[in-house]
Amino acid sequence: MAVLQHHDAVSGTSKQHVANDYARQLAAGWGPCEILLSNALARFSGSKEEFVFCRSLNISLCPLSQTAKSFQVTIYNPLGRKVDWMVRLPVSKHIFLVKDPSGTVVPSDVVVAPSSDRQELLFSASVPALGFSVYSVTQVPGQSLQALIYQPRAQKSSSRIKPLSRIKSSPRIRPPSHILTIQNEHIWARFDSDTGLLVEIKNLDQDLLLPVRQAFYWYNASIGNSLSTQASGAYIFRPNQQEPLLVSHWAQTRLVKTALVQEVHQNFSAWCSQVVRLYPGQRHLELEWTVGPIPVGDNWGKEVISRFDTPLETKGLFFTDSNGREILERRRNYRPTWELNQTEPVAGNYYPVNSRIYITDGNVQLTVLTDRSQGGSSLRDGSVELMVHRRLLRDDERGVGEPLLEEGLGLWVRGRHLVLLDKARTAAVGHRLQAEKELLAPQVVLALGGGIPYHPKVAQRKQFSGLRRELPPNVHLLTLARWGRKMLLLRLEHQFAVGEDKGGNLSSPVTLDLRDLFSTFTIIDLKETTLAANQLRASASRLQWTPSIGPTLERFPSRLNPASITLQPMEIRTFLASVQWKEDS
Repeated sequence: MAVLQHHDAVSGTSKQHVANDYARQLAAGWGPCEILLSNALARFSGSKEEFVFCRSLNISLCPLSQTAKSFQVTIYNPLGRKVDWMVRLPVSKHIFLVKDPSGTVVPSDVVVAPSSDRQELLFSASVPALGFSVYSVTQVPGQSLQALIYQPRAQKSSSRIKPLSRIKSSPRIRPPSHILTIQNEHIWARFDSDTGLLVEIKNLDQDLLLPVRQAFYWYNASIGNSLSTQASGAYIFRPNQQEPLLVSHWAQTRLVKTALVQEVHQNFSAWCSQVVRLYPGQRHLELEWTVGPIPVGDNWGKEVISRFDTPLETKGLFFTDSNGREILERRRNYRPTWELNQTEPVAGNYYPVNSRIYITDGNVQLTVLTDRSQGGSSLRDGSVELMVHRRLLRDDERGVGEPLLEEGLGLWVRGRHLVLLDKARTAAVGHRLQAEKELLAPQVVLALGGGIPYHPKVAQRKQFSGLRRELPPNVHLLTLARWGRKMLLLRLEHQFAVGEDKGGNLSSPVTLDLRDLFSTFTIIDLKETTLAANQLRASASRLQWTPSIGPTLERFPSRLNPASITLQPMEIRTFLASVQWKEDS
């Protein structure tokens, strides 16, 4: 991981053979991680299994789940609170019975994609804080698959895109049956019956209805012009015009509805498609996009974006995260410390988006969470765009020495954007907690089952939690690592900023009792260190700053009371904890 944090590895600004080597090292490093997790699961579950990690679930490939008549699914949750997670596994053409850790049958579905041989088993798993749950899956012979699939006619439209209406509230009425919609308890989304594009999202809990038109566009990459010879390349984003081109004015659509999922499949072109998805209980709209290989037979390099257009009056402002933590205000065509002469109106307004970007008019907020770092912007009021893929024909002459052009057909890229619509004063609760859940998503591990006992006289566990009680929503367990035989490294993070949660108290300081928080050990002594854990905080010599707002931070004593540890908003505290291990863990 240290090598892969190199700026050329994260960004892709390297020669192709170097990028291939980064991928090789990442794959090699994942192997020992699988062994470590397998050993831990065997130790805590009490069963030695041949655990299988399906690395290709994003393309619906997993040999064990697709061939076995029965298998077990272990879901590990690294968060400090319980998680309900929809498990999706590729399976054969059968019906399956799924049981939870207590042996109770849970609802499940097999979703069949039309004109495809792929089937995916869906079931919702409940996983305790810092723990795992083991679910069993058994094939039921002699039953056929059933899924409700509706495929409306999508006509190609040559008309211009209709203007967006203003935001409005409306009663919770059921739309006419001919309108293409998906809905759960919290979110309703409508798609244009002519174009197949997403056009409206409604937050049912807050009675907010916002016109949101989402589509894919591409910028024609510059190869240099009379103003500058600079071409768009691995380092440089420089389109040759301000307005991007639509991938398609319309999408062929199909609707899939089962008890556990509602999906609208959109096909924009031979190289661009998307699934818009809602699960029961989900408070966001999930957009899973697949882009590529980008065609360049026309000798035009292309930089593809997903864009959301709304009527929100945002006054040139939008907001992005800083390394997934603090939120930074961005102002179009503006720099806070000097007068900007904007010569690149598109690229000059792009910013790194590590986990989220949002726009707001002060009352309503539209947030888009990403599953990877992407470039993003709001180039017009009420609009949000994120770059999802690039394929270029020229080198930008910044050191790579080759264009961003893969050999052969090119690359497919699949990713997800999560869209949240909220009142501005309460929006932080949704995007903070969901972003944490996405970053540290549950890990799914498979096994055939029937393994030998880890300890002959100890009963096997189907469920385990490393915590005796869940952490508060605003506290994140950042680090828990072995530091010695009876010493642990512990980092706790307050993940809300001052004043961010205006509708509640999640932006307030929070105090924890750590003594009996963990189920396998008891903390008997704490020493606070600097963030890097290489120096006691009491001995660190730091400059004393007087903030312009709020009180001056006080120095903390070297000896701490584990029964009362307080975290301030956005604070990370690091501790060396002396512990007493529990024999029966």
